[in-house]
Amino acid sequence: MSAGAATVFSVGLTGGIGSGKSTVANLFASRGAALIDTDAIAHSLTAPGGIALPPVVAHFGSAFLSADGAMNRAMMREHVFNHPAEKKILEQILHPLIRQEVERAAQQAAGPYLLIAVPLLVESGRWRDRVGRILVVDCPEQLQIGRVVARNGMTAAQVRAIMATQASRAERLAVADDVIRNDAEPDSLVAQVDRLHGLYCALAAAA
Repeated sequence: MSAGAATVFSVGLTGGIGSGKSTVANLFASRGAALIDTDAIAHSLTAPGGIALPPVVAHFGSAFLSADGAMNRAMMREHVFNHPAEKKILEQILHPLIRQEVERAAQQAAGPYLLIAVPLLVESGRWRDRVGRILVVDCPEQLQIGRVVARNGMTAAQVRAIMATQASRAERLAVADDVIRNDAEPDSLVAQVDRLHGLYCALAAAA
């Protein structure tokens, strides 16, 4: 991962839906890590006026726009979930733009190391050789389901269907250099983040 002279070491953060990736990412950011959130980038690309909208509309049609001119994410999510070929087309539109924005953000980042949050890091396969280490946020699948049901109002069956399209827990753990267990008390989560933040600062200093 290319970056500015002061920020060269990068960590790829991932985890399944409902694992607590955002909570963990924010804890690292509060300690000084330079956070790049690819999901936030994807949101900006498909927000009103976003540079991904013209090719999205060209292929999928204006029916996939919300009243404010943004991509209707809920509608698109359901569409590509039911049409895998369409999902690949959406990825072909978004992924190069996301990579471009990640590189731009990396050049401007200030911090001891980069923390790049990539929800589908394992599934894409392209990120593994672009980061120095892979950090997986892990928790039992039943806990994932319960969190998403409570947060998004989905049914358990809907959450399981989404999870079935993602890498399995075992597949994520198999590629992890580091693991944060997000299934206990908040104090435990903070302690795990503190330990790894220290490790990443040391690795970045030695890079």
